[in-house]
Amino acid sequence: MNLIAAFIDMAARRGDHTAIIAGDGATISFAELARRSGALAEGWHRAGLRSGDRVLLAMPVGIDLYAAIAGLWRLGATIVFPEPALGLPGLRHAVRPAQPRALLTSGAYGMVRVLVPELWNVGLHLRLDASTQGDLLAASEPDHPALISFTSGSTGQPKAIVRSHGFLAARDSALDPLIAPEHDDEVDLVAFPVFVLANLSRGTTSVLPNWRLRDPGSADADAILRLLQTHRITRALVPPSIGEVPAGASAVPLKTLLTGGGPVFPDLLRRLQRGMPASADIVSVYGSTEAEPITRQRASTISEDQWRAMETGAGLLAGRPIGAVDVRLIDHEIIVTGNHVNKSYLGGQGDADNKMRLGQYNLASHRRRWPPRPRWAALAQRAAVWPIRRALSIRSRSPCPIMGRREADGPSIDR
Repeated sequence: MNLIAAFIDMAARRGDHTAIIAGDGATISFAELARRSGALAEGWHRAGLRSGDRVLLAMPVGIDLYAAIAGLWRLGATIVFPEPALGLPGLRHAVRPAQPRALLTSGAYGMVRVLVPELWNVGLHLRLDASTQGDLLAASEPDHPALISFTSGSTGQPKAIVRSHGFLAARDSALDPLIAPEHDDEVDLVAFPVFVLANLSRGTTSVLPNWRLRDPGSADADAILRLLQTHRITRALVPPSIGEVPAGASAVPLKTLLTGGGPVFPDLLRRLQRGMPASADIVSVYGSTEAEPITRQRASTISEDQWRAMETGAGLLAGRPIGAVDVRLIDHEIIVTGNHVNKSYLGGQGDADNKMRLGQYNLASHRRRWPPRPRWAALAQRAAVWPIRRALSIRSRSPCPIMGRREADGPSIDR
């Protein structure tokens, strides 16, 4: 399987339908994006890039980025994607464990060739030249690496995560209940690349942010409102800070707002309910780099008791687990399993401190091995590997209003 094949098939059906609208207003159709990605793949193949080669991307978020991603996956190359929020230090950290064979930059990011010594020995510098013709599509096994990305480092040293084509396909499947288009003219404002890639395979138009992703707090609310109105955006998939914008603008055509990537506090949900049309669907989504998504919570289904619990400091309601994961609460730890849950870090670095195997440790030794501190929890599907970290966005106390209900004999999870 090759993950990008679904997009190529969709491009053949959607043709001139707009695939991406950049923050500056530039647009590209599904057919043209497919053609450009094929031309890029052909040119890079002629330059010597091969399936399995690692390519570090340092590019602004825009149409060229997604054409490059599609082109690299056509070849079977593995994309190395540094954590943007970490800047140059994050870029240097990405190079060391990933050891890319090639580098692709554009715009001001071309300076990284000079500013990052770890890149000086990278021999293959790719160019965004789409002047050739080509329609390459490498056959890839489900476990073929597609992407190497990095945790934010909020709980320690950033760790590299390898995602295969099969893993990303499982993640796309897990996203389906959240973003499956309801009609052919769905238009999404998308702040998260994962949703743009998913939309490409679904035929949904993605509008890219017109604010700096690294600093959403500096976004211009009026400019975002104009973006929503100009492109008649029907759904927004944005962080909570951007979710504030439609809270006071009932004139926007939004019918769905999905917000995540940070704590979604009850006061924001209340403002959204007051400011948006009564028919709008307001959904908070929780996940992590290791497992995205995990849960979703519709504001309309929050009970008065749950509102009261959140507003009096009992915690933030994360909602019900999506159908693709199994979740348990064990001693206030969120334990997650599923096909789109990360099983190990690149080279095993970080596994010793963050993972355990069922059968090797029991719960008591688990609690002694990892003292209480912020950490996520994820459980592998077969080998039952559990990377541990508590969600920073959730304050878990007893009784715990997170994803289940507290019984006399311990937590019970609603699936």
